[in-house]
Amino acid sequence: MSYPQKIVSLFEGWEETMIWSCLQGIMGSLTWNPEQTAGMIVNRDFTFLAGRPDRWLLERAPGPILTPRSEDWSPLIEDFHGTRAVKETRYAIRKEPGVFDRRRLEAFVASLPPEYELRLIDEAMVPVLLAQEWSRDFCAAFSGPADCCARGVGVAALREGVPVAGAGSYIIYQGGIEVEIDTRIDHRRKGLATACGARLILECLDRGLYPGWDAIDLRSVALAEKLGYHRGEPYGVYWIGTQPK
Repeated sequence: MSYPQKIVSLFEGWEETMIWSCLQGIMGSLTWNPEQTAGMIVNRDFTFLAGRPDRWLLERAPGPILTPRSEDWSPLIEDFHGTRAVKETRYAIRKEPGVFDRRRLEAFVASLPPEYELRLIDEAMVPVLLAQEWSRDFCAAFSGPADCCARGVGVAALREGVPVAGAGSYIIYQGGIEVEIDTRIDHRRKGLATACGARLILECLDRGLYPGWDAIDLRSVALAEKLGYHRGEPYGVYWIGTQPK
């Protein structure tokens, strides 16, 4: 898909895989105002706003997570949404190919408690993951089980054959994925997220993919750094009428 260069230029240099995916015509949509002074990219739960703050565009921004490129958007967002707009801080994670230590990642995989097993997400597992709130984002970007397994990549930790933790593709872009990682609440604090994340990174490296990571909070930053990533800059987002899980 071809977009006006004037609009594309508003997003140039923004190191965000969901933006890349949209501009590459893979996932997401791009909309701009009639004057072509502002644009928004919607990909999954995120709406990215760039250019001159524009109320016409904001009225069409679905949320629930608004990510403005500059603080110039904040007064307009807060005026338009009022108390429904809750500002939060997320943390960019640097995209550094070649930074990962395979032996360290393999050690994390090997540290999985013996009562669990790791499996790549296959077509039979996709409906099970989609049926649960904690795991649906591993597969929700795709049109179905076959598409998920053909274009995405994911791994799940199973206990007695039931997925209880995992890491998968929140979105895909040319040459990589955006990592989504979570653990069912009753199986947390057992190292499952670390093992799943390490296994997913290794699988991505074997496939020639880069596993992009963006941190919702400092716990996510700590896990990313444990797996070999480096922290980037914090940035502000607005949750509209909801709160992060």
